[in-house]
Amino acid sequence: MWQQFMRVRQRAIWSWEGFLHVVRTEGSLAQWLVANAAFAVLAFALPLSAGERALLLMGGIIVLAAECMNTAIERIVDDISTERREAAKQAKDCGSAAVAVTAVAVGVAWVCVLIGLIV
Repeated sequence: MWQQFMRVRQRAIWSWEGFLHVVRTEGSLAQWLVANAAFAVLAFALPLSAGERALLLMGGIIVLAAECMNTAIERIVDDISTERREAAKQAKDCGSAAVAVTAVAVGVAWVCVLIGLIV
């Protein structure tokens, strides 16, 4: 039991260190954090169901996760080689696309929820 607790603790420490690295090095994550804070305020200010609120908040967090994964891809590609390679560009572009797709998905969720409030 104690060993399992220590494993979970160590994973949490590594995850936190990774998140802090992305916060410190990627301006885009800081922008997403600000956007998430603003949208969280809006999600709690609007008369939403618990499910709608959870969906919107979860979506914002998923965008943060995608940004972390994108940063991981960029780091490993740059660690392998700093020379310009088509495969490296494609890997970085795909990571960026993952962030964009998750952001669009959250935008679609917001539009659907807001339309539901109006109609």
